[in-house]
Amino acid sequence: MTRHCHKCGAEWTISGQPGRGERCHQCGSDLRVCLNCASYDSRAAHQCRDRRAEPEEQKDQGNFCEFFDFIRRVYTPPAPNNSREAAARQQLKKLFGD
Repeated sequence: MTRHCHKCGAEWTISGQPGRGERCHQCGSDLRVCLNCASYDSRAAHQCRDRRAEPEEQKDQGNFCEFFDFIRRVYTPPAPNNSREAAARQQLKKLFGD
């Protein structure tokens, strides 16, 4: 179990919690975000199990939540949300030569 970036999976090796301005050294994403918090739960009210925390609109952007606790977990890359969307993007890439 490691602490890592929610976006790319780069491991956070520094002891302690990241500050609000801390960014991933690999992809540049904010690290002190709801998606990296132990209280984040997509099924809970406001996607947070900690009832003391103020609701945050952007779960993937840095915030000032005083109850943030960087979660330790095994990194699993995000699954594509929609295979139809992925197929359409692939066709656009072929069309524009990317």
